[in-house]
Amino acid sequence: MALENPADRGTAGRGTADPEAAQVPRRLLEAATRLFAQEGFDRTPVRRIVEEAGVTKGALYHYFDSKDDLLHEIYARVLRLQTENLERIAATGAPVEQRLRAAAADVVVTSIANLDDSKIFFRSMHQLGEEKQKEVRAERRRYHERFRALIEEGQRGGVLRDGVRADLVVDFYFGSVHHLGTWYREGGPLAAETVAEYFADLLMTSLRP
Repeated sequence: MALENPADRGTAGRGTADPEAAQVPRRLLEAATRLFAQEGFDRTPVRRIVEEAGVTKGALYHYFDSKDDLLHEIYARVLRLQTENLERIAATGAPVEQRLRAAAADVVVTSIANLDDSKIFFRSMHQLGEEKQKEVRAERRRYHERFRALIEEGQRGGVLRDGVRADLVVDFYFGSVHHLGTWYREGGPLAAETVAEYFADLLMTSLRP
């Protein structure tokens, strides 16, 4: 699933009408993702990122204020995609158990599709500045709260078991999703959609009345 061009929003939202220039932030993010994965965030100087992307330092700082911003955007673009998908799913008129199942499957599929981005971020988040860490936690909390609202809706309606705290269900489920990066391998025996179905089945089974 394709991610949006970060030039369209966020800290990289200093856009331009020049189509070639509009690809610069994408190239910078792709280069940073490769280098952070290979060498680590702390061992990758800005010089290497701009060389890999084929741009100047001035071009990088036109779109991103710092290397921290690059790391933040690597994860934030995935979270934006997942949040948009969740809002779309939650807004449909389908029964709540179907919406919850669809949301649970979507976060697995999109996490696997962008597994390197998530792995890099969770490995390096502690190296972000305090304010950036707060931003990320707030963004992720908003997503989790919207997911939790689906569980609570089902509990109030009597279609999901209400003997368990919805916030603990969310923590348990997303702990499993975040763990995907430690064992899932592209080209392995399980397709992303298969893993998503298994995960969604486990969640819904645990919530049956």
